[in-house]
Amino acid sequence: MDDAPRGPRPAGTLAALLVAAVLAVAGFAALGVWQVQRLAWKQDLIARVERHVNAAPVAAPGRADWPALTREADEYRRVAVRVEYDFSRTVHVRATTALGAGFWVLTPLRTDGGFWVMVNRGFVPPEAREHWTQPGGDQTVTGLLRFSEPGGTFLQSNDAPQDRWYSRDVQAMAGARRIAGPVAPYFIDAVADPAAPTGWPRGGLTVIRFSNNHLVYAVTWFALAAMVAGAIGYLLIDERRLRRLAGDRQLAPYRDSRD
Repeated sequence: MDDAPRGPRPAGTLAALLVAAVLAVAGFAALGVWQVQRLAWKQDLIARVERHVNAAPVAAPGRADWPALTREADEYRRVAVRVEYDFSRTVHVRATTALGAGFWVLTPLRTDGGFWVMVNRGFVPPEAREHWTQPGGDQTVTGLLRFSEPGGTFLQSNDAPQDRWYSRDVQAMAGARRIAGPVAPYFIDAVADPAAPTGWPRGGLTVIRFSNNHLVYAVTWFALAAMVAGAIGYLLIDERRLRRLAGDRQLAPYRDSRD
């Protein structure tokens, strides 16, 4: 069994360990900073959504307002519009909600301003896909302004020719349903109407509660950065101790000869 004392680490090994550790500290710290930034963004989002959904409804933005619309300022704004639905051009978009899996029912309507708006009237389960109420005449629709969702989802793309929809892509749906005329770059998520008859679709299922775990994530990343920084300190102290012991061992024969 080799009982020889451990010597200092080779210079190359020590340098590689230090570089790797410093990079780890920098990476963990950067992730922590990013989570702090995400925390500020999420807090702003939650405050903005709460402010918008609890405000009195305003008129749905007209064509002149579209270029100035932004997600930061306008998404989830409570809007109202009076129009008549065109049920023959309804689109069903796959959805998973608190009521289970099924479809959003999106129906276009033409406003008195001369443009079209897609309205998400609410959720229907698969068995009710073709059996939902169709109110006649002019309707006052109140809901939340939502921006178009182009393309589909991360795993599934919209297939307009096959009429398979996984996201609420306003322009693609308008094209598939041959809607002539300007179409708003947003859709309206209809709110639940207590006075509406029971049945399908069910409105008011917009997700407006957002998880906010960014502070926990930030603390975790910063703690990992501190742990690795502590390991660097221990490595340097230990290396200094080993080099000092190695130096003492080299000087020991000379000290013994003098004695």
